[in-house]
Amino acid sequence: MDAVVLVGGFGTRLRPLTLTHPKQMLPVVDRPMIEHVVGRLEQQGITRAVLSLGYRPDAFEAAYPEGRCVGVELFYAVEPEPLDTAGAIAFAARKAGVQDTFIAVNGDVISDFPLVELIDAHRGNPGAATIALTPVEDPSRYGVVVCGADGRVEAYVEKPPAHEAPSRWINAGMYVLDPAVLPLIPGDRPASIERETFPALVQKGLLYAVAHDGFWIDAGTPAAYLEAQIALAGGTHIHPTAEVAPSARIANSVVMDHVAVGAGAQVEDSVLLPHSTVQANAEIKRAIVSPDHRINV
Repeated sequence: MDAVVLVGGFGTRLRPLTLTHPKQMLPVVDRPMIEHVVGRLEQQGITRAVLSLGYRPDAFEAAYPEGRCVGVELFYAVEPEPLDTAGAIAFAARKAGVQDTFIAVNGDVISDFPLVELIDAHRGNPGAATIALTPVEDPSRYGVVVCGADGRVEAYVEKPPAHEAPSRWINAGMYVLDPAVLPLIPGDRPASIERETFPALVQKGLLYAVAHDGFWIDAGTPAAYLEAQIALAGGTHIHPTAEVAPSARIANSVVMDHVAVGAGAQVEDSVLLPHSTVQANAEIKRAIVSPDHRINV
C-alpha cells in the first residue's frame, strides 16, 4: 500500500530551526523526524511513501539520493505552489499514479497508532475515508470529531473555541482514503482537507473514524518538538560522540552528536542539537539549543 506523507510546509512555528531546514529533516533523538514517520509506516506494511514536497525539496533528495528511506521506496512529488492539505494529497497521489486505497499522514505526527487497525476498519465500513482520532486536553488547535456508535463521523469542526468543542477527540493526522475522494478535491487551487473535504464527506455520510488513546505528538511547535524528543528518548539520551564533562548534570534531556557540555553545567528538560555547546557552569532548562550555537554562563 502507498502512503502520501505531507512534508511540504514551511515549518514557521519552529523557526528559526526551519529557516534553512525543512521541519521533517530536523533531528529527533537519533535521526531525522521523517525517518520516525516513514519507519512507523514501514512497520505497518507500507511499501512506498509519496513525499508531498514544497519547501526545500532538495534537502530530502540529498538525504535520500537512492530514493529509499528506512527501507521504504520514496516518490518525490514537488508542488508547483502551496496547495494546502487536500490539494497536496491529491497532487501527490495523482503525480505518483496512486490508483488504490492509500494512507495519508502528516509528516510531523509521531505516533504509535496501529494503522493496520485503521485500514481494517476502513475495509469494513462503507465510507470513502476513515480517519484516526486521538484525545487531547485542549482541542481548540485541531479538527474536533463526533462519531456515532458505528464509527461514522456525525460532525467535524475545525479548531473550535475550547468551550465550544463538541468532544476531546481530534483528527490525528492519519487517514485511509479511497481514490473516489480525489475527484472531490479541486486540481486547480489550494484546498483544505480539514475545512472542505472532510465536511463534504460528513454531509454524504462517507467519513468514518477510529479512536486510539496512545502515544501521539504533533511535533510542529517548539514545546511539542521538545516533548517528542524526551518522550522517545525515555528520559535522558546522550549521543556517543558528545563530550560531557564528568561534573556536568544532564537530567531528562537529549544531547545529540558532537555536542560539548562543560564542567559544572546543568541541563534539564532540554534538547541540545548537533554541534552545540554548553559552556562550563551554564544552566539551561526547557530549552532547545540550535546546531552550532554556544550557551554561555
